Amino acid sequence: MKKLLLIRHAEAVSSSNDGDMGRQLSARGEADVQALVQKLQATGNVPQYFVSSPSVRTIKTATTLAQQLGAPSPLLAPAIYEASEKALLKTINHFSDQYDFVAMVGHNPGIAYLLLNLTEKVRDVLPCTAILVVFEDVDSWQEVTHGSGVITYYTTPGHS
Repeated sequence: MKKLLLIRHAEAVSSSNDGDMGRQLSARGEADVQALVQKLQATGNVPQYFVSSPSVRTIKTATTLAQQLGAPSPLLAPAIYEASEKALLKTINHFSDQYDFVAMVGHNPGIAYLLLNLTEKVRDVLPCTAILVVFEDVDSWQEVTHGSGVITYYTTPGHS
């Protein structure tokens, strides 16, 4: 069984001199990441590994989560930035099978479309969100495909 934690980056500032890729987390975004750490620890939903888009806001989100949850430094995957659900699924299919629980930190709308593709369930708005998708009949990341997952956990900083 494989588990995937989909996370949209925490709230970022609206602009940066370095363009969209350089947008930093806002003060609220920093606080939201801390809240997410606590929720993941409390529920036991702690990934073994993180994969992140290379934007500043996703790197900061993923790095903070990984450090505080005791995971290795995130792998930066350029294919995640502004990716379609098909590109994101291809990235998942290339995850190392040594990990059974991986977190992917990315962007909307790709993360929302990926969730729909994997679970056939719609979530209209994905703020700094953690969604755990479980693939019950999958022993390899290469087997993850359309409709193969179920949502078993959902939280946002505002949820308890």
